[in-house]
Amino acid sequence: MRNCLTLLGLALALSACASTPDIGGAPNIEVLNATELPMPERGETFTIDRPYIVGPFDKLRIDVFGIPELSDRKVQVDASGRISFPLIGALTIAGSTPGEIERMIETKLAASYVRNPQVSINLEETVSQVVTVEGQVKKPGLFPVVGRMTLLRAIALSGGTDEFAKLNEVVIFRTVKGEQYAALYNLKSIRLGAYQDPEVFANDVVVVGESRARRVFKDFLQVLPALSTPLIFAVDRLNR
Repeated sequence: MRNCLTLLGLALALSACASTPDIGGAPNIEVLNATELPMPERGETFTIDRPYIVGPFDKLRIDVFGIPELSDRKVQVDASGRISFPLIGALTIAGSTPGEIERMIETKLAASYVRNPQVSINLEETVSQVVTVEGQVKKPGLFPVVGRMTLLRAIALSGGTDEFAKLNEVVIFRTVKGEQYAALYNLKSIRLGAYQDPEVFANDVVVVGESRARRVFKDFLQVLPALSTPLIFAVDRLNR
C-alpha cells in the first residue's frame, strides 16, 4: 500500500505556491515528481508512434483491388477479436494495426491462389479505442481516439466546457500496468501556453470540474490556479 501522501513530493509539486494547504482526506494518493502521466503500453492502447490498434466490435471495410466479389466488404470484429472473410475463413486481428491486417489477408489470399492480392482496410466505426469525457462539458460521452489526441482536443470533441465549468479542476485518470494514475490540470494555463497540452490515450477518463475530481483532490484544488505545472498522482484507490 502506498503512503497516504509524501510530503517531499508535495513540496516539490507545490514549489510555485506561496503557501501549502493542510494535508488530509486524500487516502492512498502519492504525489509523483513528474510533469506527465506515464505512457500506456501497446496492449493497453497504442505504441509511441500512435498507429490505430483494432479491437473487438470495431467495424472495418475491406477491399481487394480488382476483385469486386472481395471488395466493399464490411465486417465487424467479434468479441474474441476475430473476423471472417471469403476464401480465408476466420482470422484473429485484435491488437493489430490496419496495415498489419492488410498484410495478413494478402498472405492468406495468396495461399488461396489469388494472384498478387492488394488489400486495403478502412476503419468504419470504433468502439474499442475511446476516451471518456465527463463532467462540466456540453456533450459528455465516449469519443474515438484516432491518431494523436490531446486534452484540449478531447474536450473540443465533447462540445467544449459549459459556462459554469471549473477550468482549474480538470483531471485525467489512467491505468498503466494495473496501476492507477491521475493528473490535475488547469485548462486556462494550457491555453495560455504555461505548459504543454498533454496527450490523451484510449481508455483514459477526462473529468472536468466534476465532484469525483474534487473528492479525490480536495486538498490540492485550492492551490491549483497558482501552479505552473500539472500535478501527477499515483492512486491506489479512488473514492467514487
